[in-house]
Amino acid sequence: MKKFLYIIVILMLGLCMTDGRTWASKAYVTDSFQVMLRTGPSVENKITKLLTSGEPVEILGSQGGWSRVRLVDEKHAKMEGWILSRYMVERLPWKIQAESLIKENTGLKEKLVRIEKDFEELATMEKRLTKQIKEDTEVIVKLRDEYEKLKKGSAGYVKLKAAYDNINTTVQASQKEIETLTMENDSMKNSQRNRWFATGALVLLCGLLIGLLAGRQQKKRSSYY
Repeated sequence: MKKFLYIIVILMLGLCMTDGRTWASKAYVTDSFQVMLRTGPSVENKITKLLTSGEPVEILGSQGGWSRVRLVDEKHAKMEGWILSRYMVERLPWKIQAESLIKENTGLKEKLVRIEKDFEELATMEKRLTKQIKEDTEVIVKLRDEYEKLKKGSAGYVKLKAAYDNINTTVQASQKEIETLTMENDSMKNSQRNRWFATGALVLLCGLLIGLLAGRQQKKRSSYY
């Protein structure tokens, strides 16, 4: 007898837990075509509205397998009525979840397309930069080689310039010496010319004097005869 009473108590508690819902909790109309909202908790009460699957409601209480609900959409806000509890689910209906997942999947696909496009642009940019870096590296290597050649050539150029400067200095000294010798030679030539001129004039003068003296002697001799 006691066992039978325990079983009855457990069954009653189970029914209470199954039928009873938290007051003012949120739920959704289950995955069905349409559910009738009535003025009272029986099929004999008047139907006030047909609720579609996924329409949100606020549960205000429950009685005998029925739930008293209040609509939460803006168009029918604060409208209340009774609906069979078996048509209520606390989870979001599968249809709405599927639509949400489809929308999310579409958004992810669009995002993936944008990412792929950005990736292609970045890959193209990377190839272009890699090519540019390769070309710049080749130019740098070439310039470095030319610099080393110029550096080696400049060392030889410095030596050649020093030798040229020495030769130029020697040539300039030689030119000055040649100019000095030329001037001295010209001076000696002028002096020699003057000397020969003076000697010739002296010889000519002596010849004239001798001629005059000889003429006088002849005149004297002629007068004696």
